[in-house]
Amino acid sequence: MDLFEQLERRRDWAEDERMIVDTVRRLADEVIAPRAEAYDRSGDFPWDNVKALNDLGLNGIFVPEAYGGSPMSYRVYLACVQAVSAACAATGIIYATTFHALKPLIDFGGEEQKKRLLPRIAAGGLGALVITEADAGSDATGMTTRFTPDGDDVFVDGTKLFITNGDVAELLLVFGKWSEIDDAKGAISALVVESNTRGLSVARKEDKMGIRASSTVGLSFDGARVPRANLLGSPGQGLAILLASLNKSRPSIAAHALGIAGAAFHDMVAYMNERKQSRQRIIDFQGNQFALADMAGELAMCGAWLDHVAALIEGGVDDFGVEASIAKLRASDLAMKIATEAVQMHGGYGFCKDYRVERLMRDAKITQIWEGTNQIHRQLIGRSFRRK
Repeated sequence: MDLFEQLERRRDWAEDERMIVDTVRRLADEVIAPRAEAYDRSGDFPWDNVKALNDLGLNGIFVPEAYGGSPMSYRVYLACVQAVSAACAATGIIYATTFHALKPLIDFGGEEQKKRLLPRIAAGGLGALVITEADAGSDATGMTTRFTPDGDDVFVDGTKLFITNGDVAELLLVFGKWSEIDDAKGAISALVVESNTRGLSVARKEDKMGIRASSTVGLSFDGARVPRANLLGSPGQGLAILLASLNKSRPSIAAHALGIAGAAFHDMVAYMNERKQSRQRIIDFQGNQFALADMAGELAMCGAWLDHVAALIEGGVDDFGVEASIAKLRASDLAMKIATEAVQMHGGYGFCKDYRVERLMRDAKITQIWEGTNQIHRQLIGRSFRRK
């Protein structure tokens, strides 16, 4: 039994939690992983993987029972993201993005909104979180998308970039500025836009280095008419909703990154046990053992920290932004580090697409960029030590 099998045996899952986590892991290993290479090569959207997740009712684990869900703990959700991402990072982020987009509706939406919209997600619908613009990336206050109220409707005008699930989602949580509020921060508002809204169109689809089967698009809003009933909270509450929501989506990105990191570590260890140089397996060289020890320790500690953050959230702690940033920062840096080392350890084979580590290295890079670049997270963490 290796270290990670031992650690997993010691996790205190409830019986129903263990059942769903084990079921998702089997699905990931037996169904999703074998398809991942083909999807990476083609860039086609993995609808059959999405269907497989929906057949398990996996969206339901984060949707309240009153709206068609079968809720489980946040820790279970993170374990599912990690398992799916280890098998196929693109499928993992497709699933996680639906959580990122719809958790704000669960946390901040009105009863009528939740009754009307959430059953579609519990039934398997996809979601998209629509924030980024050409001049508004990590600093969301620079966004220029405009929400103009008109009686019972709101007109949306603007362009968004790098939107995961943007062309396949049923519901899009869009952030823009309320036209009647003249304040860069105070005008930000949040609006649920349905995919069939007239005036909403896909402007372009990105051809990406990694997570190629995950759809990433630019969106154009040209006088898109949306019911005012789809406004989350009040005009101007969008920034508070956005920041609170990112704190719960960033651990999700950490789980995604740890899935990639774990897969790369697994492949690297397997190869090192088989490959020989100078009549020795390359795992028998002391320098390589030292490297494995460092990476294994970091993986174990990142996993424990992610469980800690999940416990804070489940316990109702309000101020966990720094802890969430640490989880995202360290897990994503580790994913890139281990994937790079796995390619290196494979030698020339690691540079070839015949081996999964080549794909994992490409998939890992985005985890350091989205949900706030790691430079931003270092700034957020470092800033927390400033004395007033």
